[in-house]
Amino acid sequence: MFGGLMDEGCKAAARRFSRRSLFASTGLLGLAAVGATGLNATTDRTRQVLHSGSFEDITPMQLGPVIRTERVYSAARNREVDIITILPPGVRIDGLPMSLLLHGRKGNARTAAVGGLPELLTAGVLAHLIPAFGFIAVDGGDNYWHRSSSGDDPMTMLLDEVPQWLAERRLGGPGGTPFACTGVSMGGFGAMLYARRRTERGRPANAVATISPGLLTSWTEMSTREAFADEAQWASLDPLRHVHELGPAPMGLWCGDRDRFIEGCRAFIGRARLEVASITPGGHNEGYWRTVAPDVIRFLAGHVR
Repeated sequence: MFGGLMDEGCKAAARRFSRRSLFASTGLLGLAAVGATGLNATTDRTRQVLHSGSFEDITPMQLGPVIRTERVYSAARNREVDIITILPPGVRIDGLPMSLLLHGRKGNARTAAVGGLPELLTAGVLAHLIPAFGFIAVDGGDNYWHRSSSGDDPMTMLLDEVPQWLAERRLGGPGGTPFACTGVSMGGFGAMLYARRRTERGRPANAVATISPGLLTSWTEMSTREAFADEAQWASLDPLRHVHELGPAPMGLWCGDRDRFIEGCRAFIGRARLEVASITPGGHNEGYWRTVAPDVIRFLAGHVR
């Protein structure tokens, strides 16, 4: 997936920044100039970085997103998992703020970066429109990012293991702590649950971005996903029933008006105090996610600490 994203290149990302009002108060002409000087000429160098696995500081000559895939063992999940880091080029990695990036159901770390998020991040950083930050995606399985009856525990992986992996790579906040969590579909549900668990530990996230979050209002429908032992377990974890336990982290929610989760998203918007509550035309697909990804990057950038 990521190879295709890089082939599309940052030139398209720059166009999307300029089409929308993401950075209306800043220099869009500067972004266009960056695009004109080579944002579309990044693929070969980006692939070289991927294949070399180098984590040396990247020079500004390498203009594509810096993406690295590694295989590590997760004790919480009792298996090896992919971790994928997505960094803007030309920045020092020491202590670079990082957001978790949680994939949807039947997905994995390689499918987490929907909507061209890597290119948009790169375009914004290169144009000096946003502060530098990165993403880390991990394989989380299909159990809505909570501990399953088999003992598979992706939430503990996010809370305890991911910070260690980030710290080993000189990324993230103190101890490798991510500053934010971003999730799409099932990953949006997981991002809300992550916010709750961070709050319970007394270390709330700085921001939570949820894209088409998988919020359902019917156990009959949720049970078909076979992610929860029973209705009681689902009710104990469902963000819709625990809005006030999610904590103080500023939250954004983006959902298409033809999305299958629209009912649950509208209900959540009605109950929560959100910094961004966006319902716009679209479905549960890549086409819609590309329309909102610039706003997601802007939202996250506004909470980099």
